[in-house]
Amino acid sequence: MGGRTRGMSLLRSLRFFPVACTGRSARAVLLQPSQPWLTFHAGPSLSSAASSKELLMKLRRKTGYSFVNCKKALETCGGDLKQAEDWLHKQAQKEGWSKAAKLHGRKTKEGLIGLLQEGNTAVLVEVNCETDFVSRNLKFQQLVQQVALGTMAHCQNLTDQLSTYSKGFLNSSELSELAAGPDREGSLKDHLALVIGKLGENMILKRAAWVKVPSGFYVGSYVHGVMQSPSLQNLVLGKYGALVVCETPEQITNLEEVGRRLGQHVVGMAPLSVGSLDDEPGGETETRMLPQPYLLDPSITLGQYVQPQGVTVVDFVRFECGEDEHVAEAE
Repeated sequence: MGGRTRGMSLLRSLRFFPVACTGRSARAVLLQPSQPWLTFHAGPSLSSAASSKELLMKLRRKTGYSFVNCKKALETCGGDLKQAEDWLHKQAQKEGWSKAAKLHGRKTKEGLIGLLQEGNTAVLVEVNCETDFVSRNLKFQQLVQQVALGTMAHCQNLTDQLSTYSKGFLNSSELSELAAGPDREGSLKDHLALVIGKLGENMILKRAAWVKVPSGFYVGSYVHGVMQSPSLQNLVLGKYGALVVCETPEQITNLEEVGRRLGQHVVGMAPLSVGSLDDEPGGETETRMLPQPYLLDPSITLGQYVQPQGVTVVDFVRFECGEDEHVAEAE
């Protein structure tokens, strides 16, 4: 599909659903790892204790790996459950790195955008894969979740004293080196290799952006093509995402709705800069955000929508999954 046709389809979809929102509750889904590798061979019989069905089934329930691999792990580790679990994870990691090396270079134009907000901080991440089918797999979605958590932890560890908002970006190499986040060992690239090994497609951690705001500011957000996250209520997954930084000197009752609509406009109209309320109204080709026709009511500009709301748009970030160009951010 050509870029223009895809863009018009997105605009029609956004205008048809003007009140789409992010951050809705999601029921927790407990996932267990799959067992894509069956490269080990059972050796001699285990001792009666180590080979007991109870011990074997306990390891299988805890790790999700196959009977053959769990039996081999218990045999190798002398029936020690914790050592067997560690051994299984190490073997899976080796298999993942091997498969990642074989798949390296294959095109990754599909994937997901992840939006995570906690307190005064919001992050956008993009993780790519080869096919839309894999992007709908819960294990891939769980990887996007882990990348968002790792980025959030990185952002929250920064010790900036905020007098105004701050914004940052991470490229693929920087993102890959981040720690995996709370309760997870290793780096994000280690978890990437594991998922590649399980799902058998090339994948990349493409990029991330984060915004932190002090009192008097607000981060509006929107994700299009929403899929709820596997286990986090405040993580939303989709194909497009936007963060919009607003200055709000007064308490505004409908601030969340205004922020969502601003994010929806950024996703649909793809501005390149904020512009000014003094700018002359532009047409469909206008790239400054405020003089653009307002997505949900093209008879007025976005600036004319914003001004009565009591907020000032100061910055934004826009991610489109699979786009080739650099991150779309306000100049």
